[in-house]
Amino acid sequence: MRTAVRDGALLRLRPISMTAATIIAGLLPIMFGSGTGSEIMRRIAAPMVGGMASVLLLTMLVLSAIYLVWEWRHAQKTMTPAPGKPNGNGPL
Repeated sequence: MRTAVRDGALLRLRPISMTAATIIAGLLPIMFGSGTGSEIMRRIAAPMVGGMASVLLLTMLVLSAIYLVWEWRHAQKTMTPAPGKPNGNGPL
């Protein structure tokens, strides 16, 4: 399971990082621009840049780890025999 989660995260790394990099590159001129209305636009662009950086970390690290723990706990529940059932499977 650990190998499958790692391989899945690596498979998604390139498209997610390319999307985040493109959005951040598009927002940088807004963040560092000057002129009429730049103060307001800077306040809008800064959280978006931070959000794109955090979504990259969230998708690659946190969600993969949560899924791995979730599946591990599910596997532990299905492998543990229920009381009154000799193997935990089948009717009784």
